[in-house]
Amino acid sequence: MEIRNIAIIAHVDHGKTTLVDQLLKSSGAFRENEEVATRVMDSNDIERERGITILAKTTSLMFNGTKINILDTPGHADFGGEVERIMNMVDGCLLLVDAFEGTMPQTRFVLKKALEAHIKPIVVINKIDRANIDIAKTMDEVLTLFIELGAPDEFLDFKVVFTSALQGTSSKDPDVSTQKTGMDAVLQMIIDEIPAPKADVNKPLQLQVSLLDYNDFVGRIGVGTVKNGKIHVNDTVTVARLDGTTKSFKVMKLFGYQATRRVEIEEAVAGEICAVAGLPDINVGETICYPDHVEALPKIHLDEPTLQMTFGTNTSPFAGREGKLLTARKIEERLFRETQKDVALKVQRVPNSETWTVSGRGELHLGILIENMRREGFELEVSKPKVIIKEIDGVKYEPYEDLEIDVPNDFVGDIMTSLGDKDAEMINMDVKEATTKLSYVIPSRGLLGYITNFMTLTKGYGIISHVFKEYRPMVALSLGERPLGVLVATEAGTATPYAIEHVEERGTMFIEPGTEVYEGMIIGENRYDIDLAVNCVLKKALTNMRSANKDTTVVLKSPRKMSLEACLDYINSDELVEITPSTYRMRKKILNTVDRKKYDAHQRALEKGEE
Repeated sequence: MEIRNIAIIAHVDHGKTTLVDQLLKSSGAFRENEEVATRVMDSNDIERERGITILAKTTSLMFNGTKINILDTPGHADFGGEVERIMNMVDGCLLLVDAFEGTMPQTRFVLKKALEAHIKPIVVINKIDRANIDIAKTMDEVLTLFIELGAPDEFLDFKVVFTSALQGTSSKDPDVSTQKTGMDAVLQMIIDEIPAPKADVNKPLQLQVSLLDYNDFVGRIGVGTVKNGKIHVNDTVTVARLDGTTKSFKVMKLFGYQATRRVEIEEAVAGEICAVAGLPDINVGETICYPDHVEALPKIHLDEPTLQMTFGTNTSPFAGREGKLLTARKIEERLFRETQKDVALKVQRVPNSETWTVSGRGELHLGILIENMRREGFELEVSKPKVIIKEIDGVKYEPYEDLEIDVPNDFVGDIMTSLGDKDAEMINMDVKEATTKLSYVIPSRGLLGYITNFMTLTKGYGIISHVFKEYRPMVALSLGERPLGVLVATEAGTATPYAIEHVEERGTMFIEPGTEVYEGMIIGENRYDIDLAVNCVLKKALTNMRSANKDTTVVLKSPRKMSLEACLDYINSDELVEITPSTYRMRKKILNTVDRKKYDAHQRALEKGEE
C-alpha cells in the first residue's frame, strides 16, 4: 500500500482545521448519514471555543488506493514545540495561506521549521471566496518568503492549489469560477508531489518518538513514524535513551489512526505513523529498536522555554469556596502530569514553599494550562509572567520576537509612539489604502502587558501577532511594568452601587455592584501612576431626615471585562491572579493595606538610596 505522510502548517486562523474536515469528507472517511461536527480535529473544549489548535492531531484517509496520514499542527508560535517535532514524522507539508491576509509571522515561523527539516511544501491559497482578495500579491508574498528563508532551488518552483475550505471547493486554477466541489485537487496533488516515506520494511526496526500522549490506563504513549522495519504488539523492544543508555520493554499496545479515531492495531510497518504504549517514562527523541540491533536516530532539537511564571496554592481569604482541588500535592501532581505530554513545559518546585516555577513558550501556552486546570476544579494563584534571561560568558541575554501589526491608518502614530518606548526596532512599513502593516523586532519583555494596551489604542481594530526570533544581549530598560496604578479594596464585603459611584470617578472599574471583594483585591484601574486604596463596600448612611432632592437612580458605567490572558498581561510584579473554577480575581501579594504601604515606602527608599 502506498503511503504519504504530510503536515498542514499555517498562521493562526488561516483555515487548517476546516481544510482537514473537507479532506476527510472528500475522501469518504465519514458515512453519508454520519453526523460530523465542524473542525472535528479540535477535540478540546478550549480549542473549539477559541478556534485554535493547541495539540497536534493525527488523522488518516484513503484516496485512490493511497493512505494519506495528515498531521494538523498548531498555528500559534507558543505551540511551536509541536510543529518542530512533527517535521520529523512527515515527508511533505501543505502550507496554507489566507488569500486576503497573505503571509503572517506564524506563516514564516512554521515554514522555516519545514524548510530546516527539508520537507517539501505544497502551497494552498485558502479563502479565495473572500471579497477584495489579490491572489497575485499573495503569491508574490509567498515566493518572497521562500527566498528570504533560503529555500533550496527545487522548492522555489512550488505547486499551488486554490481552495475555499469553508465552501468545500478546490481547483488548480486561481480563477474562482473553476472551483469544483470537493478537495480532489488537493488530494491528487499530495499523491503526485509528496514523496513516499524513505523507509525500508526489510531493515531492523527504528521508530523515533516525536510526540507524546498520555492516558490513565497505559500511561505515557510515544507517537512517531516507523522509519524502518516492523513493530508488533507484545514485541520485546529496546529504547535508545537521549543520555546514551538503553532500556528494554514489552509493547503493551499499538495504536494506528483511521479518520479521526485512534484504533488498536497488531502491527505497524515502515512508513506508518503509530503510537506505542508500554514504557511509562519514554521521551521525545528516543529511538525504539530491536534488542539485537540498537541504532539511535539523530536527536530532535527542541526550542527552550522563553517565559516563566510562579504557580502557588491559593492564599486569598476566599480560598476553598469554589474549587475542590486546593492542596499543594494535587497541584504538583497535575503540573507534572502535564509535563508527561507537553515537552515544551518545565516545572520546578520552589524549595520550602507551596509554589512552582512553570516555564513555557509564551503567555498563551501557560494561559491554556491555567484555563484547563481551572475547568478541572483547581484553585491556585499565579504571578506575572517574566522572560527567562540567559547568561553567556558573563553577558545577560534576553529573548527577542518578530512582531507584525495590521492597524487602520488613523492609529499608526499612536502605535509607533507606544512601541518606541518599548525599544522596538522597525523593520518594515507597508501602507495600504485603509490599513498599515508594521514589522518590528522587540524584546519579549516589551510585549508583556502590551496586548491590552494595543487593543485600547486601536479601539479593537488592530491585529497583532508575534513569534520568538532569537536571544540578544539584554537592554537596560524598565520594560514590562504597567504605566498606570490600580484601585485596591480596603474592606471585605459586597460592593455597593453607592460606593462604586464615588470610586469610579478615580478611574475604570473591573467589578460591578454585588461583587464580593476582600482587602487587597484589585477592583479597578487608577487614572494616575500610583495605586489607590478605596472602599467599595460603603453603604449610604440612613437618616430620618427627608431630602429636598430625592435619591435619583444611580447610573454606573459598565466595568471593563478582563479575560484570563488580559489579567496575566495586566498585573505587575507585586500582584497575583487568583484562579478558581468560577472566576479569576487580581490581587496584591500583600493584602493588608497598612503593611503594603509600609513595604512600598521601604522599596521607594531603597531605590532612591541606590540612585
